[in-house]
Amino acid sequence: MCPIKYDIVVIGSGPGGSTTARYAAKHGLRVLLIDKRQELGAPIQCSGAISGNALENVEIIADDEFIQEKIYGFGIYNEVGIKTTIDYRTLKPDEYSKSKKPLGFVVDRRRFDRYLMTMAERENVEVSLKSEGLNYTPEKNGTCTLTIRRFNEEIKINTKVIVGADGLQSQVGKWAGLNTHIKLTELASCLQFVVDGVKTDGLLEIITGDKWAPGGYAWIFPKGNGYAEIGLGVTRTLAKQNAQRYLDQFMKESFFKDRFLNARILEIQGGGVPLTAPLNIQYADNLILVGDAARHVNPITGGGIHTAMASGKIAGEFLAELIKSDKEPTKENLKEYQERWLNAMGNKMWQLYQVKHNIFNTKDVLLRDEMLYNTMSNYFSPESEYKKI
Repeated sequence: MCPIKYDIVVIGSGPGGSTTARYAAKHGLRVLLIDKRQELGAPIQCSGAISGNALENVEIIADDEFIQEKIYGFGIYNEVGIKTTIDYRTLKPDEYSKSKKPLGFVVDRRRFDRYLMTMAERENVEVSLKSEGLNYTPEKNGTCTLTIRRFNEEIKINTKVIVGADGLQSQVGKWAGLNTHIKLTELASCLQFVVDGVKTDGLLEIITGDKWAPGGYAWIFPKGNGYAEIGLGVTRTLAKQNAQRYLDQFMKESFFKDRFLNARILEIQGGGVPLTAPLNIQYADNLILVGDAARHVNPITGGGIHTAMASGKIAGEFLAELIKSDKEPTKENLKEYQERWLNAMGNKMWQLYQVKHNIFNTKDVLLRDEMLYNTMSNYFSPESEYKKI
């Protein structure tokens, strides 16, 4: 049987993969999007916060289908509760208010990922869930043969480019010999509770301090319908306990303990989040990586939805140009994808990584806490140089 032919095959249907597929198909490519999962957006490993500008950048209209809560700013606390408030309802009332547009949103990841896939399908992307990529072989004619397992059947697919959007420590990248391994020192262990009985006011609240979250920070995010997310991330090599112990301690002993008295835990979510530098090389013959697979994650905040979608748009538009030009998708020709990404946002991510590295390699804990609190306070300010990430 002859292999099925596509221009590109995207492996991984998260925000980066779905966005890559959508933009490539929108510009005329034949695209297959596969994912080994049967349920989109699961397991949930993030808080789901995203800015309005991030949605607009990839032509997504905020929809009640996936929006859980509107966000208007930030509250950043140090270890003892000193607070910096950055509320855009006050700073820019003519632009951001409850009667106008919010600064951002907390989304339901299951519904949001399904919405992104639906948008891709409406651009004629073919989608196949419960389908796992197994390996690929470059061919002499400039294409490659991808082997996937769909249910229990192995299928051969001929494609020009494979897009690895398969998350942390990408297996797709490893096929091509790319170093996608993440050091334990740069992986945050995250845990959050979805709770009822904790009041919020349209702000993403971030709490710094080694006592509460060594190598990371704690958070309280509005979840919609009166719910909230209370969580934290810790770097394992700096933490003396696991994330659960720190979260229990934060809820029972921090300056928020009275606020948490009536908290009722409805759901527990967790996973690993990279606080590392982007991959040095994100491409190979017939292959590129996007989103978490390429470590397109903010190394200070751990946020990855915005950066994944932004890199997906860059990738989809670039691949459409390349394939329509009849250039072969060699490593040399695919290098331009990474160059475009660096110019758009990657160089700033590298700068942020250096900031993060300097903070958490400071031995003096009090100084480290002060540095992180100041960095977070400046990062979310209207004058921040890192708005794009």
